[in-house]
Amino acid sequence: MTVAYWCAFIAALLPYLWSMSWRWPVYSFEANLAPRQFEEALTGWRQRAHWAHLNAFENFPPFAAAVIIAQQLDAPQATLDGLALTFIAMRLAHGIFYIANIGVLRSLAFAGGGVCTIAIFLTAV
Repeated sequence: MTVAYWCAFIAALLPYLWSMSWRWPVYSFEANLAPRQFEEALTGWRQRAHWAHLNAFENFPPFAAAVIIAQQLDAPQATLDGLALTFIAMRLAHGIFYIANIGVLRSLAFAGGGVCTIAIFLTAV
């Protein structure tokens, strides 16, 4: 399996990393009966971690599609792997900056991840 495919796997797990960060230790079985209500009541860093969780889900499909398409069209592997690794770094930074409430850096990391996804698509051209 290529590095880019491993990065797609890691990107699929990132939402759960952010989810576990805000759930533990306050989440309970009672909260699981009405999880949306519980999530709406979150505040502070836990709320931002939940938003990072949602954003990670939103950014996974285009990245995964880009990796699969680029692999299928025999894009240069070293370039694809480098962009995929950079995407993962940007998405990790995005979540950390989101939770830490550092808006400018969060936005830059978000944009960096988006640029990586577009660049991966373009490597297949």
